[in-house]
Amino acid sequence: METGMAKDLSVSQTRSVADAIDLAVSHQLERGLKSRHIQFIALGGAIGTGLFVGSGGILSTVGPAPLFMAYITMIFVVWVVMNDLAEMATYLPLKGSSIPYFVERFVEPSLAFADGWNYWYAYAILVAAEATAGSIVLQYWIEAVPVAAWITVILLVILALNIFAVSRFGEAEFWGTSIKLITITGLVILSIILFFGGGPSHDRLGFHYWTPHNPGAFAPYLASSTTTTTSRFLAYWTATIRAAFAFILSPELLALAAGETVAPRRNLPKAARRYIYRLALFYGLGSLAIGILVPYDDPRLLSPDSNASASPFVIGIQNAGIQGLNHVINAAILTSAWSAGNAFLYSGSRTLYSLSLSHQAPRIFSRTTSRGIPYVAVLATWLVTCLAYLNASNSGARVFTWFSNISTISGFIAWIVAMITYLRFRKAMQGNGLLDTLPYRTPLQPYATYFVLGLVTVLTLTNGFPVFFPANWSVSDFLAAYITLPIFLAPYLGHKIWSRRRGIKRTEESSWKGGFWSFGRKVEDIDVWTGKREMDEMEARDVPPVPRNWVEKAWFWLA
Repeated sequence: METGMAKDLSVSQTRSVADAIDLAVSHQLERGLKSRHIQFIALGGAIGTGLFVGSGGILSTVGPAPLFMAYITMIFVVWVVMNDLAEMATYLPLKGSSIPYFVERFVEPSLAFADGWNYWYAYAILVAAEATAGSIVLQYWIEAVPVAAWITVILLVILALNIFAVSRFGEAEFWGTSIKLITITGLVILSIILFFGGGPSHDRLGFHYWTPHNPGAFAPYLASSTTTTTSRFLAYWTATIRAAFAFILSPELLALAAGETVAPRRNLPKAARRYIYRLALFYGLGSLAIGILVPYDDPRLLSPDSNASASPFVIGIQNAGIQGLNHVINAAILTSAWSAGNAFLYSGSRTLYSLSLSHQAPRIFSRTTSRGIPYVAVLATWLVTCLAYLNASNSGARVFTWFSNISTISGFIAWIVAMITYLRFRKAMQGNGLLDTLPYRTPLQPYATYFVLGLVTVLTLTNGFPVFFPANWSVSDFLAAYITLPIFLAPYLGHKIWSRRRGIKRTEESSWKGGFWSFGRKVEDIDVWTGKREMDEMEARDVPPVPRNWVEKAWFWLA
C-alpha cells in the first residue's frame, strides 16, 4: 500500500488464485457515483411501468383494496431485502462486487454461479420489457412509425448512456428519475384534489369507488361470483404476486453500485434509509390514488392495446374531465421506461462483469475502458435486450406479459438467495465476534429476514396457483409461472456436476466439502476478514462535506 493512501480493493484482489484478473487501471471500475446518484438509480429501477401501467391490470382483476394491500406488503418485503443487501455491501464495498460475489463468499460457489446468471438474464429481460413499454407509448402518439424503429431508438439511447463514463450515466439517471418523481408526486397531489372535489366537475370522489356496488373495494375473483372471504384472500395473494414486478430486483441496484460509489460507507446507508421512505411515499400513496381515481370495472383498464390509455392515472384524469394531461402522463411513462431500462442495463452489465472476475463467466467480460466502463459486459447484455423486437410481430401486451412473468419469478429466486446469504453472513460475523462492528445495522434482524424468506418462498411456489382452478387451466400459463424454477436449477446442479468432474481440490473454492448435497460452507469456514482492513482504512480517510449555508445543508440532507 502506498504511503498515506488507503487501498481501494477489488474483488479480484480478495482471491488467492493463480490466474487473477489483471489489476491495471484499465481493469478497474471508477468510483464516480455520488450519494444522489445511487439513491436515484435505485428509485429509477423501482419506479417503472409496473406502477404507471401494470397497476391498472391488477386493479381490474382484484379491485382497489387488494391492490393497495399488495403494494404495502411488497414495500415491507423490499425494505427487508434492501436492509440485508445494504449491510453486506456497506461492510465490504469492494470494486466489482455483486450479490453473486457475496453468495460465493458466504454460502458456496454453485449457488453463486446460478444466482449470477439468473440476475444477468433477469436484468436483460427487464430492459427488454421497459423498451417494449416505451415503444408502445411512442406509438400512442405516432402510429405511422414502425414499432421496431421506436425500440431501436430506445435501446440505442440506453446503450449510449451506459457506454460513457459512469458519472455521466449516474447524472442521466438522476435527472431521468427526478422527472418521474415530480410526475408521480403531481399525480398523488392531483388525486388528493379530486378526492376532495377540486376537479372541473367539483364532484367529491372520496372512497366512492370502494363502496359496495360502486363497484366495491374487492372484485369477485376466480370461481366466486361474489366477494367471499376466500375470494378476497385469493385476490390479495394474486395482487401481491403481480405487484412484485414493479419492485423486482430494485434493491440490488444499490448494492451493485457499491463498488463505484464515492465514500461507500457514508453514502450507502444514507441511500438505503431514504430509499424505503421514498418508495413508501410513491408506491403506497400511488396505489391508493389509483383505487380512488378509477373503478375496477372500467373497461378501459382491460384495453388489449396495453398503451398509455390503459394507465389508471390517465383514465382517472379523463373521468375527471381534465384535458391535455394524457400527453403529460404518456411522457412520464416513457421517461419511466427509459430510466428503469437504463438502470437495469447498468445492473446487468455489472453482474456479468463481476461473474467474470469470479471466474464464472469468460474473462473477456472483465475488460474495461480507460475510464472504468466494462464495455464488453455492457454490449453483451445489450444484445440480449434486443428480444424487445419480438414486439414487432406480436402484440405489446403479450410480449410485456412474457417478460414480466420471467423477470418476476427470477427476482423472487434472487431475493431468496440474497436472504440466505445474509443469514450466513450474519452467522459468520457473530461467530467471529464482529457483529457489533458492522458499519451499518438494521432493525428487526434476523427475525424480519426469516419471516420474509418464508413469505417469498411461498409466493414463488404458489405464483401460478390460478391455473390449477379447472376453468383456468392452461399449459402455456403453467409454463410461464414455473419454467424459471428448472431454468435456475439447471446451472446450479450443472455447476456442481462440472465442479466434481473437474476435481476442484482447493477447499476455499470448492462446493464439495461434505459431498454433492452440501449446500454451503460451515460457519467457521466463511471468510469475513479479507478486505475489511482496507475498507476500514478507506472509511477512516473519508472527510464528509461540511455545508456552508442552509441551502447546502438542505441539499446534503436531500441528496
